[in-house]
Amino acid sequence: MCMQEFELINRYFKGRGITRRDVNLGIGDDCALVSIPENSQLAITTDTMVAGVHFFEDMSPRALGHRAIAVNLSDLAAMGAEPAWVSVALTLPKAEVEWLEEFTAGMHEIAEYFNVQIIGGDTTQGPLTVTVCAKGTVPTGKALTRGGAKPGDWIYVTGPLGDAGLAIEARKQHLDIAPEWLKKLTTKLEYPTPRVAAGQVLRGYASSAIDISDGLLADLQHILDMSLVSATIHADKIPTSEAFRQSIEGEAKWPYVLGYGDDYELLYTVPENHKAMLDNRLSQYGIEAVCIGQIRGGEGKVEVLNGEDKLDVAQVGFEHFIQGDA
Repeated sequence: MCMQEFELINRYFKGRGITRRDVNLGIGDDCALVSIPENSQLAITTDTMVAGVHFFEDMSPRALGHRAIAVNLSDLAAMGAEPAWVSVALTLPKAEVEWLEEFTAGMHEIAEYFNVQIIGGDTTQGPLTVTVCAKGTVPTGKALTRGGAKPGDWIYVTGPLGDAGLAIEARKQHLDIAPEWLKKLTTKLEYPTPRVAAGQVLRGYASSAIDISDGLLADLQHILDMSLVSATIHADKIPTSEAFRQSIEGEAKWPYVLGYGDDYELLYTVPENHKAMLDNRLSQYGIEAVCIGQIRGGEGKVEVLNGEDKLDVAQVGFEHFIQGDA
């Protein structure tokens, strides 16, 4: 792509999308230059998506462009950061105009929605791979981490879980789901909505947070390991969408709400004295977060209850999509 690279960059990236005032120098030089707000820290996250490993090879390019940005903004949201800039490294088998038009449209749409500027990156030829490095800012000392949960804190999720998992398994033809519900589930998988506003509201109230990319139990375990605590989860309280409930029922649903991932909701813990205030603040943004459990003493153990019954966690886990046969 040597001769085509600069044409590709100029046509699909340079001069497109929003222009932030804190970008001193964007696409076109060896590096981008940005100004960091005073008394702020820089939050940086990077995610690589490979065709056939992290997404289906026939995924629409617009959805792929959206998703590539969204999953990175979700990481920033989990830290309570305000997203600002992204860099994109794109590896393509070949430069197809129609594909690039749709892909970059998906990227620019979500970037503009969250006031994010694409400030640089790279293009090369090879198997389809998208790498995004997203950067944001957070007031100094106010970033959320995985390591602050304390016994007695309440465990919340910001929205329904399991939709993306059902969509993936249906796509693999492991499930038969009615078309009207499958469309809604697939939209959740391909066009996830990062909880950017929620993440910033959580600052000053939540004690820890993480985004749900690998599955509820796996991501909760990261908090428990970093915080040196244990937890009790009430599986029957985990929120699910109507499309999910219409598509699967009974014991078969537990692997999807507990063990699957790709939902990109936030999982967070909050002390009792901040619980009511945080609920109120989030509801002002239309976010009805749901309490699904509580942090306990001890180190790293998770008890999962369904009503009065204890679920065998070892029997509900899925291997994440990255391990699947997309």
